[in-house]
Amino acid sequence: MFIFSLIIFLITLIMMFISTLISKKTFMDREKCSPFECGFDPMNYSRLPFSLRFFLIAIIFLIFDVEIALILPMILIIKSSNLMNWMITSLIFILILLIGLYHEWNQGALEWNN
Repeated sequence: MFIFSLIIFLITLIMMFISTLISKKTFMDREKCSPFECGFDPMNYSRLPFSLRFFLIAIIFLIFDVEIALILPMILIIKSSNLMNWMITSLIFILILLIGLYHEWNQGALEWNN
């Protein structure tokens, strides 16, 4: 059994080595070698002012994206849980999210062109 796994390992290693030898070599230029960060040229001065609104929108997106991951299992457990407890829990959860959305909307965090 050990010999068989050793043979498979060697075949895999040989195939990886051959694929790196015959793979297409790409031309490395300045654009492809330089890092790409948020659409800004990294060769410029790094202390330029950056809009914090971008980060605020990203955090709001993450919060409301995570809530989808929390709501989906709630739909699956409706059959195996007490209906009244499930309803109260889900309504409180959705109410908290709606209050948060209203607060963000009221504070103007969702307005991009301010």
